[in-house]
Amino acid sequence: MAGHSKWHTTKHKKAALDAKRAKMYANHIKAIEVAARAGGADLQGNPGLEMAVAKAKKQSVPNDNIDRAIKRGAGLTGEVVDYAEIMYEVRGPEGSALLVECLTDNRNRAASEVRATVTRNGGFMADPGSVAFMFERRGVVRVPAENHTEDDIMMAVIEAGAEDVVRSGNAFEIVSDPSDLQDVAKALDEAGIEYDTDEVEYLAQMKVELDTQAAQSFIQLWDAVEALDDVQHVFANVEISAEVLDELASQDA
Repeated sequence: MAGHSKWHTTKHKKAALDAKRAKMYANHIKAIEVAARAGGADLQGNPGLEMAVAKAKKQSVPNDNIDRAIKRGAGLTGEVVDYAEIMYEVRGPEGSALLVECLTDNRNRAASEVRATVTRNGGFMADPGSVAFMFERRGVVRVPAENHTEDDIMMAVIEAGAEDVVRSGNAFEIVSDPSDLQDVAKALDEAGIEYDTDEVEYLAQMKVELDTQAAQSFIQLWDAVEALDDVQHVFANVEISAEVLDELASQDA
């Protein structure tokens, strides 16, 4: 079972790094605020908050930002933090489909911005359930591939509940049941294997492969939706071949 396809890594190279970093920080801050609101400001007594903080620190979110987010979420600053989780279903070019996961304090704004952005970039909003059935909720840990083999990683995580290890671009993706995700991450820690991310994601059960024109349109749609402030994650059922990626890169050169 594969997760994100190779285009996922390539497209990020084209993005403005500062903007991507700012969006990533904002997403981590929201996750911390939600966890603190749900279980309080004490990391030891709030496993969800402890996990959210650990993930933020792994991505170098500044400690001051993390501390402020904990206090806001826990209500210690007098601010009210109340986010709603919403999932939108989107159709793109040539059978492509996206799940758009939002975390927002304004449902109307999120709905309006997602709909307008999707329409403006050649997609359309799908009926509830018409896209979601294509995806399965799985735990995914991404390990940089340069220092490890697939066998090394599988040996470290197989007893922790890992179901598959797949090469995707410059990383290995370890797929598990969501309930085993933290055990897999812990097994990597114990084996001294560093990983980039450990998240519960929605993986497509079947992929569609796009030609150059459709891939270009799809990436434009993905990037526009992913950049929205209320969007936390975007998941897709797309595979783009190395040949198509090379052609797209040559057009951008």
